[in-house]
Amino acid sequence: MNTLFVFKLVLVLLLLFIVFNLARALFLLVKGDSETPMSHFLGRRIIFSLLVVVLILIALGSGVINPNPRPY
Repeated sequence: MNTLFVFKLVLVLLLLFIVFNLARALFLLVKGDSETPMSHFLGRRIIFSLLVVVLILIALGSGVINPNPRPY
C-alpha cells in the first residue's frame, strides 16, 4: 500500500472517531442521566483533534503531503 493512502486513511478514521465522540457527548447532554460524564467524550475529542494536527504537521515536515501552491 502507498504511504500517502495509509496516512489519509488514518486521518479519516481519526476524524470519524472525533465526530463519534462529539455525538456521544451530545447524546449524554440530551439524555441527562449517565454514569460516564460528558466531559469524558469531549476530552477524547480534544486529544484526538490535537493528534490529527500533530500528524498533519509531521507529514508536512517530512514531505509525505504537500501543501497547495501559493496562488500568486
